[in-house]
Amino acid sequence: MEFRVENKYLVTDADLAVIAARLKAVMKQDIHQTGDCYTIRSLYFDDINDNCLKENEDGVDQRKKYRIRIYDPKGDFIRLEIKEKQRSVTKKYSCRITREECDMIMNGTMPLAFDSRKPLNELKLQMRCAKMVPKAIIEYERTAFVHPVGNVRITFDRNISASRYCDSFFDAKPHSPVPVLPSGMHVLEVKYDEFLPDFIAKQLEISILRQTSFSKYYLGRLAVNGEFPVDR
Repeated sequence: MEFRVENKYLVTDADLAVIAARLKAVMKQDIHQTGDCYTIRSLYFDDINDNCLKENEDGVDQRKKYRIRIYDPKGDFIRLEIKEKQRSVTKKYSCRITREECDMIMNGTMPLAFDSRKPLNELKLQMRCAKMVPKAIIEYERTAFVHPVGNVRITFDRNISASRYCDSFFDAKPHSPVPVLPSGMHVLEVKYDEFLPDFIAKQLEISILRQTSFSKYYLGRLAVNGEFPVDR
């Protein structure tokens, strides 16, 4: 997986409505999306010193995030992802894991024995050496648009919430979720490989988009502690 550009913006409901209407004319919705959106739930990990959190806050140039992602708490599709950022570009590598493996990871009982899945091997090492453990659940509704030229993917992430109760990851709803952003505020993400085609870039020219470097994990961790870097 090569590195990709990934820009994030804070947007309002009105902004998203206008941009969505424009993008529908030049892009297609993600083939995995049924209806207007789908739900994403991620379990984020951090080490004993919360270095992933601190590196995001400090804007460290090279950093990684570790998470387990599901789309349906009752489904069997569970994916471990490691997201790496270097010099404002990102790449993601992942592998499938079973529910039994996920439970062992969450409980800290996963054996260290390595297999062919490199992301899983790396997480095991981090759990053993850096005492990495689950720290937060982040959930939101996503609408995704794609285009093959530039491998462009534009997503709207609405109603982002966080929970500190990681043992509720497979519950119908995470326990005691907390809104991460003010009401009516959401995240627009623009991702592409080498270039963003002009005919797509023009569809994003609306008002003044507020670019942000904060990750959902960072915002979520602050939210569950009653701290909000974004004006409420």
